[in-house]
Amino acid sequence: MKNIFVGNLDYGATEESIRGLFEQFGTVDRVSLVRDRDTGQPRGFAFVEMADSGQAERAIAGLNGGMVNGRALNVNEARPKPERGGFGGGGGGRGGSGGGFGRKRREPRW
Repeated sequence: MKNIFVGNLDYGATEESIRGLFEQFGTVDRVSLVRDRDTGQPRGFAFVEMADSGQAERAIAGLNGGMVNGRALNVNEARPKPERGGFGGGGGGRGGSGGGFGRKRREPRW
């Protein structure tokens, strides 16, 4: 199974229209048109899964850079998202002995 990234899509593209582009090259298992989670509008890219790697390679070669609705498609093998790794390195904290942050002790007034 090969997962393919399809970028620079027209915002009017549908899963059916994307499937139609790729079915010229072989069997399409799944099409996921990525949408904005708040508005539900397409974000201009999708992922296509094809079972046969050879068909997927031909689809990538045949569609990458091709014009669809006035836009040059960006089609390549999807890469997994890099690990985000939480909140960077821990460490730090304030050194020194307690006391308030940025406060100076006053001299006694007697």
